[in-house]
Amino acid sequence: MVRPYGKGHKRRKKGERYDKEEEEVEDEQVQEEKTDSETEMSARDGEEKTEEEKEMQLPGVEEGIPIVPSHQTGKKPGVIFVLEKASLEVAKVGKNYQILNSEEHANFLRRNKKNPADYRPDIIYQALLSILDSPLNKAGRLRAVYVKTDKGVLFEVKPHVRIPRTYKRFAGIMLQLLQKLSITAVGNREKLLRVIKNPVTQYLPLNSLKIGFSHSSEKLVQMEKYVAGVGDDTDLVFVVGAMSHGKIECDYVDDFISVSEYPLSAAWCIARVCEAVSKKWRVL
Repeated sequence: MVRPYGKGHKRRKKGERYDKEEEEVEDEQVQEEKTDSETEMSARDGEEKTEEEKEMQLPGVEEGIPIVPSHQTGKKPGVIFVLEKASLEVAKVGKNYQILNSEEHANFLRRNKKNPADYRPDIIYQALLSILDSPLNKAGRLRAVYVKTDKGVLFEVKPHVRIPRTYKRFAGIMLQLLQKLSITAVGNREKLLRVIKNPVTQYLPLNSLKIGFSHSSEKLVQMEKYVAGVGDDTDLVFVVGAMSHGKIECDYVDDFISVSEYPLSAAWCIARVCEAVSKKWRVL
């Protein structure tokens, strides 16, 4: 006797169930592999981001700069540097804004009827390195650094900021500072560099001795003997020109001196000053 075949019922193929189960297992494996790869990529991106935050970044890549441990002591007298006439001019060259310098933008400057020799941002870079890398700063005796550009923009540099080791990165930071008016530290919102209001005299201590430097000064001194004659409770303000040639003209300076019979770069002048003050205050 033949079993009747019901209408509307289709015979299930034997392999159909197993094929569907295998497809579901394969889909689950693919989904797990995707999840694992995404997790691995996100972890790798997090590690790379952490490494990038440790270094100075150019504008548009990462805001913020590193800092070094501060050992400032408020009771003892300190030094303040004012760097005048720094060449930090921003201009649009091609499609991007850049800090103009005589090496890379000589043709651009000549087309605009400007003297390339006047555009030397490397001078302020070397001067800042000389100040911030000095034992005087590491001993906590540097109070502040003020920079005034040849266009009249005044900004403050905190003593515990770590200036980049290459000029290209430094130029990027200066460009970001002049466009955004401040640069913060990596990991917090402390402003390590910030544009401030003129004049610079409102930020200088009242009992400070303000000393300017010029090769054309008739007062040639030996720096160690000069600072030795200053009182131990007096803050010292040193005003140095950060331009390629010329003389600073500041009406707030108490004394104009020369520290060498020969013209010196800003970095060399600062080095002599820091060495003399370090010996006076016994900073080794």
